[in-house]
Amino acid sequence: MSIWLKMLAAGCLCAAGAGALGEGTMSDGTMNNGPNMPDRETIIRELQLEGHVEGGYFSRTFQADHRPQIDTEAGERYTLTSIYYLLTEDSPIGHWHRNRSDIIHYWHLGAPVHYYMIHPDGRLETAVLGPDLAAGQRLQLVVRGGIWKASHLPEGDYGLISEAVSPGFDYADMTLGERDELLQSFPRHAEVIRAYTRH
Repeated sequence: MSIWLKMLAAGCLCAAGAGALGEGTMSDGTMNNGPNMPDRETIIRELQLEGHVEGGYFSRTFQADHRPQIDTEAGERYTLTSIYYLLTEDSPIGHWHRNRSDIIHYWHLGAPVHYYMIHPDGRLETAVLGPDLAAGQRLQLVVRGGIWKASHLPEGDYGLISEAVSPGFDYADMTLGERDELLQSFPRHAEVIRAYTRH
């Protein structure tokens, strides 16, 4: 018996996971909230999410406090931290910010989440985290330290992802984007800078 058949027999492929790549995906890439798909309020409650300074909601799910911390140029940090991160219809933007650490993003549930990244050389990169692999959406996205990043939920009730951060996240390592400074540094990207900064 193949590994996939064994997983199916064991019930490891849940309805939400199967729907994410099959019948649950609508033509616009959003997810059809079927009977097994949690609603926004359930996700916020059950995952104990709270508001994030950059927008959306989050909760820290892991920090490697069972290992020695590592030295960085900004001080000692955990080797790894991880969070849930949620964008919703009423809080659909993760505003421009930059981290020192590398971050891997993993898509879970809901509608696709759009990402905009400005590299130190001024290059703009875009990506969509979501279930429609044939349309170029991704299940994982790596954003290396030093890259400006914004995220957006253009439609749908919510989009749920996780982030793994190494070295571990510390607010001292995050810089929130100021509109005027970003416009001065990257004037050719004025449209997306204005769209995803608070002021």
